[in-house]
Amino acid sequence: MRIRHDPARTFGQNWIGALVAYVVMDVLCAGLGMGVPLFCILLGFLAGWFGAMRAWYFVPGQVGAMRRSLRYALVTSLVTVAIMAAIWGRLVPLVFHPVINPGNMGLPLLLYEPRASLIGWLVLMILISPFLQFLMTLFGSFVTLLFVFRRWPEGAPRVP
Repeated sequence: MRIRHDPARTFGQNWIGALVAYVVMDVLCAGLGMGVPLFCILLGFLAGWFGAMRAWYFVPGQVGAMRRSLRYALVTSLVTVAIMAAIWGRLVPLVFHPVINPGNMGLPLLLYEPRASLIGWLVLMILISPFLQFLMTLFGSFVTLLFVFRRWPEGAPRVP
């Protein structure tokens, strides 16, 4: 007896449920990296795969699937921006505080000057890392769509 798998059932869950599952995984990845979003960036590849497959099965045409996967990549990046702003945003007022020495905070001295290093670290964590996750999500989705378009050029298969 062969069990038929319907991909529409796998990728067709409610978008709110998929978003909540992604937010939980992104928070866990941010916690696993202790505030540094390396694992969040790597999670972007899997989110890109899932978004591309979901878009492929529910959006007609190749251009529509690519646009939808771009939208999914933007959503994943915005979620990570919100998480990183919640984690590192409390350090932004310390940049302007005249008494606090940022060199004693335990952050790496990237620019050989404590205040400039703190500013660079905050820009890296809050802005650049989510952008890298956006790029990784796009990479994952377009690699997935490359193989999907080659395998089924006429459209997504449907299981009867």
